[in-house]
Amino acid sequence: MQSQDVAPRPAPGSPADRVVDVEQAEAALVEHYPRLVRLAYLALPPDLGRGRRVLTAHALAQRALPRGRAAAPVIPAQSTARDGDPGYAYVRLQVVRTALEAGLPLKRRAWPKRAQLPPLLPQVWGLRLFPRSGGADELALDQRLCALSGPARAAYVLRGLERLPDGDVREVLTGAGVGADEVAAALREADTVPARYALLDSSEFDPCFLQVRPTDLMRRRRHTKAALAAAAALAVCGALVALPGDGWGPDGAAAPVYARNPAAEAALDPGRLVKVSPAAWKTSARTDFSVWPARGDLTGDSALLRRALAVWARPGGTVRVSATPGTPTGGPSGPPQLLFAGEVDTARVVVLHDGLRIARYAEPKKGTAGAALDFARVDGATGAEASAVVLDRTDGNVRYLTAPWVRKAAERDLSKPGAGLMDLTLTGGITSPLASPATHAGACTTWNVLQLTDASGSYLVSDLGELVPARLTAGRPGRTKDATGAEALRTWAPFACSLGEVRGQGVRTVNAWGYARQSLPDESGSGTWVCTRTETWRGDGTRVLAQFQTPGGLFGAVVAKAGDVPACGPRDPHVLAGVLWKSKAGSWYLLAAGDRRTESVRATGGVSGSAEGNLLAVPTKQGAQAELKGTLENGRSISGLR
Repeated sequence: MQSQDVAPRPAPGSPADRVVDVEQAEAALVEHYPRLVRLAYLALPPDLGRGRRVLTAHALAQRALPRGRAAAPVIPAQSTARDGDPGYAYVRLQVVRTALEAGLPLKRRAWPKRAQLPPLLPQVWGLRLFPRSGGADELALDQRLCALSGPARAAYVLRGLERLPDGDVREVLTGAGVGADEVAAALREADTVPARYALLDSSEFDPCFLQVRPTDLMRRRRHTKAALAAAAALAVCGALVALPGDGWGPDGAAAPVYARNPAAEAALDPGRLVKVSPAAWKTSARTDFSVWPARGDLTGDSALLRRALAVWARPGGTVRVSATPGTPTGGPSGPPQLLFAGEVDTARVVVLHDGLRIARYAEPKKGTAGAALDFARVDGATGAEASAVVLDRTDGNVRYLTAPWVRKAAERDLSKPGAGLMDLTLTGGITSPLASPATHAGACTTWNVLQLTDASGSYLVSDLGELVPARLTAGRPGRTKDATGAEALRTWAPFACSLGEVRGQGVRTVNAWGYARQSLPDESGSGTWVCTRTETWRGDGTRVLAQFQTPGGLFGAVVAKAGDVPACGPRDPHVLAGVLWKSKAGSWYLLAAGDRRTESVRATGGVSGSAEGNLLAVPTKQGAQAELKGTLENGRSISGLR
């Protein structure tokens, strides 16, 4: 053990602290600005709202510079890029201190601290800024962090983001003005949240990687004109803007009205919602969301429908808004179609469709506090892709609203093809609850999917944390089939848990293609090569995984992955991938396989070898790196997936 691990560290503010000047602190701030802003954003109180937290986090980081020379506590960072940098230690301490001050309650007889007030700078006129939404795991962690006190939240973030041990966390919190008893309580409270520190680096908590929405455009235009008028005209315009038509009450959690024109009012009028006849789908040539009837016991509740439409058009600061990647979140351009309005478990739910998107509004049965608005893109959905919408997720279970043409619903464990089906009841098109893999935390051992049956046959869909489940298929690209047959289920079983890689990505379909079987060099059996390709609703963002399963293994392993490539898809139905494999005797091999139309495979770089046909096995050493090339029957060359 090194002496620095056992020597006592000087207390913050002691003479042993290192002196930092403005230039040194500025250099640290500029170099590590994204991390400092992320630290401030995570430590700020959640009741500020996501938009204000973004601007406040940037303001606190930018105000962390000392006015002159200052003492920095000797608290090293765990990253080698910041280790021993007193400038970084100083600005980090200032960020934590001011973030904790922002969460203090305002006192009547004392001036508020600067951090408790809205930041003067930075300001972004005409735009609202929010971090990009993460997946179900990030959302769950954010909810747990929101329930912590300010010091406990800062302790968790310092542990996870800064990789500080508890002794250093105590020193930072003490230096930030937290009392000794509060520090101990904060560490105990932070222990109640699972240590999922890798999630802190996701885009959900990155105030430097933002999505942008406009503010109230018409209202802003009126304010600009009013600023050029006389004081009397300003007073009149201000009074008009302050009166939002029918008042705040009927709109629930919606923000103030931004437009008073016939087109906008028609889109927000619950009396103009499109309600399709229950029998329309029986005679229509289309099988998409446009022929879904309006279902639920609250389709006549005008007040609920008005709130749902108003929140869609202008969600208030307390509304939790989420959208799959590539899905616009603006208001409807005209009266949308009502698919459902009713009570589901502990909430009132409204599901709407505007031809491009599904929008789900949910509020508690009592009041509108905690209202949520979710969007999913569904343009071009038909048949199996328009067969179900998520109504509610509660206690690890999910309920679906199914298409009117669905005759039967059942639950299946995709990882156990021989386990059979468990029938689900359909009541008014709503399924009974089934276990949702989208909310499961920890090691994956099962993956439950929904099997639906209509007049054309059966198909599988999986909950991936979005409003619309993803359709599962199997087979060679260009000739895929729904993954309900015995062979397709056997193909999917070892690789079902790989669906967790694409949760929350706007997934439309996922196809599994068993493209090769390879005899292992130690004669212990044959390994299976499978390629899974994920297609999205927006077109880009595709994900290709090459996976390998050894004989007797319950699950496959991802050996190569790529994004936005045509491989393993209908435009390029070919794939080549490799893996280092250790035999039972302890020998290492490079195994590689292409699809059956691969004429030869060769490896270069750290491993050299070639073989005729689509399979390659070459002795090698642990950790070797190789480049794979293959030649197809038509003479075209392909590279290994990476």
